[in-house]
Amino acid sequence: MSESPAAQLARIAAQLQSSGLNAGTSGNVSIRVTDGLLVTPSAVPPELMTAEVMVELTDDGKLRSAGVPTSEWRIHAAIYGTLPAAGAVVHTHSTYATALASLREDLPAFHYQVAKAGGHLIACAQYAPFGSPELSDAVITALGNRRVCLMANHGMIAYAPTLDAAFALALEVETLCQQYLIARSVGQPYILSAEQMDDVLERFAQYGKPVS
Repeated sequence: MSESPAAQLARIAAQLQSSGLNAGTSGNVSIRVTDGLLVTPSAVPPELMTAEVMVELTDDGKLRSAGVPTSEWRIHAAIYGTLPAAGAVVHTHSTYATALASLREDLPAFHYQVAKAGGHLIACAQYAPFGSPELSDAVITALGNRRVCLMANHGMIAYAPTLDAAFALALEVETLCQQYLIARSVGQPYILSAEQMDDVLERFAQYGKPVS
């Protein structure tokens, strides 16, 4: 029996807590559904995050179910409305991504795995108040054609075709932020060139495909 979208959200919300990517009621998760989105509720602790409390919205944010959606629902809706490849979105206040975002710096190509986000770097979105349309606009701008961005003085957001893939990507980016900040604490990391990152992106495009 396949796992329902609501059950997927509850499972990933628990994994975000157990992995340390979120703590308490911070962060939120969503999944695209027909003509709308299903999101985690506002101010509900992880231990109470069951499939039954998930909130369904239309594309323009009208309620289709009971409950109060996460205050960041606008970002999720904006990503689905702008980026057809987005099937699920994970937003975290993870320690190292948030630390780097508090410096309002991009994550540069200190490691080739930065290309997992789809570009030469992971940009940091400009600061705007949580839940605001301005923050949604800033996130869309910072994402560009990439799948992850940092959010100034806030955290990180990642999208992927599936919820499991979005979670895995967020976990990888948190590790990259940790590695970068450790390297920065003892010196200045060497940054890969645009040509080197183009090569990595091309290799990733073929990764996992059969050798002809």
